[in-house]
Amino acid sequence: MARTKTQIKAEITTAFMANADFATKYGFVIGSSFEAQFSLVCLENILFEIVSLAHFMHELVFDQHAKEVDQRFANEKAGTLPWYRTMALRFQFGFALVQDKDYFNNGDATTEQIENSKIIKYAAVSEATDSSRVILKIAGEQNGVLTNFTDAAQVEAIEFYYKRIKVAGVALTIINYKADKLYLTIQIKRNALILNENGMSKLNANYPVNEALQEFMKELKFNGELQLSSLIDKIQLVPGVEDATLISAQSAWIKPEINGYGEPQPINISKVAESGYFEIVTFENIHYVV
Repeated sequence: MARTKTQIKAEITTAFMANADFATKYGFVIGSSFEAQFSLVCLENILFEIVSLAHFMHELVFDQHAKEVDQRFANEKAGTLPWYRTMALRFQFGFALVQDKDYFNNGDATTEQIENSKIIKYAAVSEATDSSRVILKIAGEQNGVLTNFTDAAQVEAIEFYYKRIKVAGVALTIINYKADKLYLTIQIKRNALILNENGMSKLNANYPVNEALQEFMKELKFNGELQLSSLIDKIQLVPGVEDATLISAQSAWIKPEINGYGEPQPINISKVAESGYFEIVTFENIHYVV
């Protein structure tokens, strides 16, 4: 772990002040405080500051390198949860795996063709709490919006891919669901100089609260925890919003047994989407008061 710049400089100056030759040259008592003998603007102090900063930056680079190496090893080690996620993001639609390997044969394909074939843009992996099973949530993206895979050929290829590469004997469930539906009822105290009774900006004719909510959903990490307090914090940063109260929050998700969405369930403090991501159903339940 990198030392602080202060720690590094202290080690340098301690050694400097313990050197008998330097003590004779500068006329200080061996072991005395560097700060007591030298001013902040003297050449020696400036040099030590530069050297300390250089060492500090160098150690930060090494720390970051070690972190990246550890992370890469974790992602590359077959059978680990990070490995299942890494392999999802490496999936290439329309390409064949190299014989007896877990990577694709790209042949003469261009970089653009390879990138376009990587249709899984988001993935998250966890272990089931009720059985020995790996759960993999995946999603694609269309026009900047997260989406599930509906093309039968794509679904078939993804499932076949994991049958080929997964660890033998490990049960794997791939969740490829439409977004969880998010229902919000919010009351906002508005500044009548900035927002009208429908939440429209009087200056720009847009709906800044709606845009802030959409931005919040994009910022939410895939399979991350939706925290209602953070959602309200986001709204309260909008110009023209003087206060915001969350009346209710509910979500509904795909139920495979009924091939559709279940009944909306209340969200009390936070919620992780069953599909890995949410979609706000409507903004009509946002009410503005003065």
